[in-house]
Amino acid sequence: MAKMTTNWSMVEDVVAQASESGTVGVSLIGPDGAAWSHHGDRKFGAASTVKIPIMVEIFRQIDAGKRSLDDRHVTSEADMTPGSGVLVNMHQGLELTLNDLIYLMISISDNMATNILIRMAEMEPVNRTMHDLGMKNSLLGREMKGRPAAADEQENLATPNDYAVAIRAILDGAAASRASCDAMIAMLEKQQNHNRISRYLPQHSAIRWGSKTGSITGVTNDAGFILAPNGRLIIAVYCENFPDQQVGEQVIGDISRAAMAATGVVGPLYTS
Repeated sequence: MAKMTTNWSMVEDVVAQASESGTVGVSLIGPDGAAWSHHGDRKFGAASTVKIPIMVEIFRQIDAGKRSLDDRHVTSEADMTPGSGVLVNMHQGLELTLNDLIYLMISISDNMATNILIRMAEMEPVNRTMHDLGMKNSLLGREMKGRPAAADEQENLATPNDYAVAIRAILDGAAASRASCDAMIAMLEKQQNHNRISRYLPQHSAIRWGSKTGSITGVTNDAGFILAPNGRLIIAVYCENFPDQQVGEQVIGDISRAAMAATGVVGPLYTS
């Protein structure tokens, strides 16, 4: 029997409509491994999606015996970082485990936790890990500052295809040890923003999803996965120069809904 091919036309239609208001990059990998992309190798501002490979490198260091999830870090004035998260508004001297820091970085995109982890992991090893994962056109160029890069700073860069590859490596157990990949999947499943990839995802015990969002002035991103009885769907969507973040979130939701319907992974909701 001939293998059925995914009809991506409904995704193409949504992306074409969205492209009238801004620039969107998409990379999708369906349950049969079929891939579709639009501006898949274009470099976008990574914003907080760059926290995914930071997490991977930290878990690789754990696998190598250099670190433990129980390691402790006590916050100080030197750790203070503007932008998203909660730690910057809490008192100094908090004792946090490495697990706490990863959770804060992934679940609520805490910038202070992220910069602590960047300093632990170091930028060069994170970038080597990105390259090792097949992320050939993406880069961790600076710490989180809650704003776009200044003229004299290297921006963190991402391509949709690179981040789809990274998510696939985590799901397949290829990014680190199987146990570490399972821990990373669990972290991504703690994502608290339900307005992007999961916007039209039915709530059901048989459906799992996880992602890492990214937001900064002029940028709205999400990269993650949906796991359902009908298979898995990997989604990476990067939006630039849309009227505001709410429009970008709607675009990501619309693209994800079309991808769910096209692949048959999930019968998506059609009300916001």
